Amino acid sequence: MVSTLFGELCALDGVEALALGGSRAGEVFDESSDYDVYLYCTGPVPEDVRERVLSKYCRVVEIGNHFWEYEDNCRLNDGTDIDILYRDLDAFTGGIAEVVERFQPRNAYTTCMWHNLLTCKVLYDRDGRLARAKERFSVPYPPQLRANIMARCWKLLHGAMPAYDGQIAKAVKRGDLVSVNHRTAAFLETYFDFLFALNGVTHPGEKRLVQLCRERCRVLPAGFEDNLNRLFQDLYHAPGRVADDVRAIAAELEQLYRAAQAEERAPRQ
Repeated sequence: MVSTLFGELCALDGVEALALGGSRAGEVFDESSDYDVYLYCTGPVPEDVRERVLSKYCRVVEIGNHFWEYEDNCRLNDGTDIDILYRDLDAFTGGIAEVVERFQPRNAYTTCMWHNLLTCKVLYDRDGRLARAKERFSVPYPPQLRANIMARCWKLLHGAMPAYDGQIAKAVKRGDLVSVNHRTAAFLETYFDFLFALNGVTHPGEKRLVQLCRERCRVLPAGFEDNLNRLFQDLYHAPGRVADDVRAIAAELEQLYRAAQAEERAPRQ
């Protein structure tokens, strides 16, 4: 059924490529795994046309959601969720070029779209442009990008006046639990962005980050999981200790950062 749906989507005017992301793009998935589908288009595909196609295969159809990317969120007739994201390939690759070729860090998830491109499974590529984009960005992790991400992340975590650890300490002191939760989430987003950059691996997204760090990162802070588990325990049961937990995580990370800086300064043999 889903292959027939993909065929109809690829036949729509303006669609130049279709790719699968997430678990469906690899070998580890089952029948209940969601579909993350990326449609690269040269122009807008009318919403009524998309709804007409999707309604044949889906029992729930939400057209044109724009909470993150522009997408249709649906549930197939067999109960499996499918998200179809509509992208302009030039704009998408332009954003990746800012990161990979011009070494521009973000506040979090810096290399996530690069990872998305490298790991997607191309099912349709009318003119070969998506394949060429994958080839263009299939390059080693740039050392300057690694350094820039770590520098920006460290300032956000600890080094700058508006750094997250200071914001969290202030929120704890005034008993503002919403702010504690909000700034702790931002701290962790930045923390994982730092760790993936430190290890020179692309950021895989929002899910299973602790597990993926264990699997893919050669260097992790001492007490990596214990410190995170303590933070989560205190966040919901003893928020007054959260600022101390965050400081402990930052202190362990600082040791790795200083070691990485020393390695960068060391003369090449």
